[in-house]
Amino acid sequence: MKLNELTISAARSKLDNNEITSLDLTKDCLAAIKHHDKKIHACLLIDEIGAIALAKKADLRLKKGERNELLGIPFLVKDNIMTKGLLTTAGSKMLANYIAPYDATVIKKLKQAGAVLLGKTNLDEFGHGASTEYSAFGPTKNPWDKKRVAGGSSGGSAAAVASDFCLFALGTDTGGSVRHPAAFCGVVGLKPSYGLCSRFGLIAMTSSTDTPGCLTKDVTDAALVLQYLAGLDDKDATTIAKSVPDYKKYSNKLSLKNIKFGIPKEINNFPVSSIVKKTFADIKNNIKKAGGKVVAITLPSLDFALAAYYVITPCEISSNLARFDGLRFGLNHDAKQKLATAYENVREAGFGDEVKRRIILGTYCLSAGYYEAYYLRAQKVRTKIINEYAKAFKNCDVIMTPTTPTPAFTLGAKTKNPLSMYLEDYFLVPASLAGLPAVSLPLNKQPLPLGLELIAPSFAEAKLLNVAAACEKLINLKNIKPLL
Repeated sequence: MKLNELTISAARSKLDNNEITSLDLTKDCLAAIKHHDKKIHACLLIDEIGAIALAKKADLRLKKGERNELLGIPFLVKDNIMTKGLLTTAGSKMLANYIAPYDATVIKKLKQAGAVLLGKTNLDEFGHGASTEYSAFGPTKNPWDKKRVAGGSSGGSAAAVASDFCLFALGTDTGGSVRHPAAFCGVVGLKPSYGLCSRFGLIAMTSSTDTPGCLTKDVTDAALVLQYLAGLDDKDATTIAKSVPDYKKYSNKLSLKNIKFGIPKEINNFPVSSIVKKTFADIKNNIKKAGGKVVAITLPSLDFALAAYYVITPCEISSNLARFDGLRFGLNHDAKQKLATAYENVREAGFGDEVKRRIILGTYCLSAGYYEAYYLRAQKVRTKIINEYAKAFKNCDVIMTPTTPTPAFTLGAKTKNPLSMYLEDYFLVPASLAGLPAVSLPLNKQPLPLGLELIAPSFAEAKLLNVAAACEKLINLKNIKPLL
């Protein structure tokens, strides 16, 4: 096995026992990227010099006897998360030459731990999409079938982990953008509760649902990364002052006995492919055989969640992207032009079609005479969803759904029909609207990966990781990898 194929846990053991160095590990990851990423296009930037320097620093810390779970571990970062001194483009021409002046809080925490930043990964422009085809710099391809999409919007991060370009990657999840590509690429994708991890330094999309998340090779690794992402940040007023438990401890409890899995009746209203239906039915039966209990629950507003999300999200996008006007950062406008003309020209050149579509829709929904009809009504649906989840969790420990309605679709299949792309998020946006923690586990990897979504009550990541690890053991897909 090449070192880049290791999990964090396996690499941690070898590093701590002086069997390998962080430099060895980093060089293997860089070699894998150099050899394979031309076919995948998971990465937008690789900082080889910086990564080597960080790996050498990590090795010095290890020699001095310092130990922590992420010391010396190489990782990649979605390119809408600020990384000081490196390009941070958000997948957009608008920020094609933007150098981040500071690190996002989550990056700062990982660097303090001694993790080794390799570079930045591809994404749908500003996170607007479910396929990573809306990147201004070209699509990311699925490692399992390069004619298919990697999912989105954190498709570059998911494809990088599946391809063993790194030991873990960061993404952001606004309405499923970590979980969706995790399902399509056959990796673990964890979205923490809203407020558990700082959003400071994330290029905002939908401020009320954005959250940093991680993509890893197994559940234990997700727990290790979350340990360093979680916690109060005085730069983000939405973070919660809660003590951070030892998540790894919970990811090692592997019993499903008497765990109650709630399955919403409403998911039967949405069409899924035959392979998703069969695989989901199989896991339900296997959970029962392992001692778990599967119970029917009801979430009456689930059918309205997607519509509510695609009103709320464009409204917040309209507000958040107003800052990109060519004055402070992004493309520069011609100083000789009138201001209104300059705004128009910069935004026409800098934003892609999907970003423009969402800005226009959001601006319309917020305009006089339509605010109450659209935005306010969508927020009322959101409140109902939050209340219905709270009621449902009185009857179950976690809620279980498929992650996506189908396996990965072919490149170009949905870019001309925005509605069909939005429908990819059907199972994902409810947890985001409610601010709940959720994880996607690989449910099947051949011929194409499928995902199982588990959702837990707010700030119940310990419970979620416990159940997810037990399900992972039951599914048992380790060591099945794509042929690059």
